[in-house]
Amino acid sequence: MSRQAANQEKFSPQPEAEYPPAAHFIAGDWSEPASGGRLASIDPSNEEAHGEIAAGNAEDVDRAVRAASAAFEDSNWRHMAPSKRARILGRLAELVDQNRANLALLESLDTGKTAFDSGKIEIPMVAEILRYYAGWVTKLEGAVVPLPGNAMGLSLREPVGVCGLITPWNFPLLLATWKVAPALACGNTVVLKPSELTSMTSLWLAKLGAEAGLPPGVLNVVTGDGEAVGMPLVRHPRVDKISFTGSTRVGKLVQRESAETLKRVTLELGGKSPNIVFADADLKAATRGVIGGIFYNKGEVCAAGSRVLVQREVYDDFLAGLKAAAEKTTVGHPLAAGTRMGPVCNARQFDSVRRFIQGGLEDGARLVAGGRDLRDEVGGGKGYYIEPTVFADVDPKARIAQEEIFGPVLSVMPFDTPEQALEIAHDTRYGLAAGVWTRDIGRGLSFARALRAGTVWVNAYNLYDPGLSFGGFGDSGFGRDLGRAALDSYTEPKSVWLNLD
Repeated sequence: MSRQAANQEKFSPQPEAEYPPAAHFIAGDWSEPASGGRLASIDPSNEEAHGEIAAGNAEDVDRAVRAASAAFEDSNWRHMAPSKRARILGRLAELVDQNRANLALLESLDTGKTAFDSGKIEIPMVAEILRYYAGWVTKLEGAVVPLPGNAMGLSLREPVGVCGLITPWNFPLLLATWKVAPALACGNTVVLKPSELTSMTSLWLAKLGAEAGLPPGVLNVVTGDGEAVGMPLVRHPRVDKISFTGSTRVGKLVQRESAETLKRVTLELGGKSPNIVFADADLKAATRGVIGGIFYNKGEVCAAGSRVLVQREVYDDFLAGLKAAAEKTTVGHPLAAGTRMGPVCNARQFDSVRRFIQGGLEDGARLVAGGRDLRDEVGGGKGYYIEPTVFADVDPKARIAQEEIFGPVLSVMPFDTPEQALEIAHDTRYGLAAGVWTRDIGRGLSFARALRAGTVWVNAYNLYDPGLSFGGFGDSGFGRDLGRAALDSYTEPKSVWLNLD
């Protein structure tokens, strides 16, 4: 019996989840959808509905935006004492911690994440991000600028206004918090549109925000698909800013549609990130980093290290280590003991990843590990299970080396010189992230500076901290989430000239 099938036998009965109502959260309370429609939330482990959300439309978006606009004009949030606003965000972080078990369970049921990833990594990070930005609230200072004559110049920072935040299905609550936390810290109000595939935890975030003390209308959530909810939010004349995380294709559409009302826009889009392994690297550490960089969250990570460039003198040995590590990666039910990789999130993504694997074979890449559909072996014929897959000797121009797969598929290719590695690394339209593995810290730093990527890890991969900004170059978008840089996205500078004569 395979490792995957044996793992499935360890699955224990599912704990009971506490669900939010199948409604939007508008103006501080649950709100029925205007259409009365519902959408099923599908559990990717068995392809069955595990809950429902409201099917929103433009009317729901308008109600939410008007609530957010009224709350922005009200002094209860924008003009609240910074110390009080900070305490509310801190209280929200506490409530996330207190509700971690249920939030993690809902996240796993919606996305197929392992219980460990949801409960031990991602939900705790949500609370840490809220605490980080709670700390910034009392430190959003302006400046005094010297002016000629008897005059004083003041440079002030003010909130942008109503922020429309559109988030994807791969890290539902975590990426929502990347945007919600700095937006609220700066005094803005929010309409959050989560993916219709994974909305449960975003709805709970709004409910917990109300419990923490957010005034009505400050944090609203409208659920539904992109055309019915996302585009009306982008086009709404009372929305001052859009922050979108998702595909490059949709990001371009968001930018075009935002131009009509001259909204401020930040886009965090796709990636095809290189992980570069030099011959002098600690190969055991590099193997662990490369495996984590592609198989964490089933490869459904915008910054996934999906292209691995290995210096030729260690290429064969490193490839053997990757093969062994991939074959030890246990695929199973996300709530089962010992599972290291659950099912991909949804049927469309499942079919897309399988097509990429088949395309890699047709293009002549050498399949070293994986590649199989594991529905029968792991899920008894159900579930979006795919075996961790490693291709070797991949042509840098091949489709699997150029296009974002967003799944557990790794493309490995050799290089001879540092110059060649840099050339291959840059042979893509994306510029989101990159990794460098070397014992030569000078080389690591020089590559970090040379790589056209928003984040570069040296002797590490796929690590994040609230204080470090995240975003990309090229077709990976523009603007930044996290860190101090995110605060600039949610504030407008204002200059004041005081004539003292």
